[in-house]
Amino acid sequence: MSDIKEALKKRILVLDGAMGTMLQAYKFSEEDFRGERFKAYPTPLKGNNDLLSLTQPQAIKEIHAKYFEAGADIVETNTFSATAIAMADYQMEDLAYEINYESAKLAKEVAVEFTKKEPHKPRFVAGSIGPTNRTASMSPDVNDPGYRAITFEQLRKAYKEQVEGLVAGGADVLLVETVFDTLNAKAALFAIEQVKEQQNITIPVMLSGTITDASGRTLSGQTAEAFLISVSHIPLLSVGFNCALGANLLQPHLEAIAPKTNFAISAHPNAGLPNAFGEYEESPEEMASQIEAYLQKNLINIIGGCCGTTPEHIQKIAEVAAKYSPRPFTKVL
Repeated sequence: MSDIKEALKKRILVLDGAMGTMLQAYKFSEEDFRGERFKAYPTPLKGNNDLLSLTQPQAIKEIHAKYFEAGADIVETNTFSATAIAMADYQMEDLAYEINYESAKLAKEVAVEFTKKEPHKPRFVAGSIGPTNRTASMSPDVNDPGYRAITFEQLRKAYKEQVEGLVAGGADVLLVETVFDTLNAKAALFAIEQVKEQQNITIPVMLSGTITDASGRTLSGQTAEAFLISVSHIPLLSVGFNCALGANLLQPHLEAIAPKTNFAISAHPNAGLPNAFGEYEESPEEMASQIEAYLQKNLINIIGGCCGTTPEHIQKIAEVAAKYSPRPFTKVL
């Protein structure tokens, strides 16, 4: 299969859109989430989207295929919350490795099919590594600022298990995304480097932070530039931002980092900001026109969508991206 680094030099690569938005459309019931295997499981499982890679694999493959058909070069595995830490909410810590392995395998099967059909446009699988539901930098207890709900070592161990599953399942690249606490991300990046060393492999790594509000900072208090500086010692394929903001609000943060790094730059914003019902209303056309502003300013190498985006959004984004050259970058890691 063609190398993602080579593809990045030739064109702007398109990442897929939201997995959760697509899964909501299936309206899966508690029974659907359980499938046969977990019929008698002692805890409620509805909402554990990553589990659907085991109980509804066909739906997961359909979603990947829809994004590839829409023009995506890269799809993300259905593993955003598939660490033992996040799976503890469902008492499913022991399934973390299997979910990552199977999710990567499903995505890879679809990617191989599309690459065979269109060898000039190789498709890639990004192993999605979310931030977990804990933070290593801040106390969840206002009365005890020194308290931490998780340690760096616990995060490293959980991420290492996730990475091993994604790599074994066939991920082409690892995407540490929606980083709200850079210390969590460093645990993930450290775990990735350990796996690479132990298995004697090379696998490209994408890193995507999230600016949580109008302050222009991550939840753990870093500006976009500070976030970039604090991770630039790691060998990365790309660095960028996703989630939390719509495309127009994300642009200034991309402008802040693009001139200051030789890594590729990625972005996958939301379809605008959620309304009072938590729904994302920005149309594919509106989003694509906002993203065109990134491309006109030569800010981007990888572009996709986060919350609220669908294959229709990705199709419009892919059409716009095809008209522009990728931002030059010199570090190919």
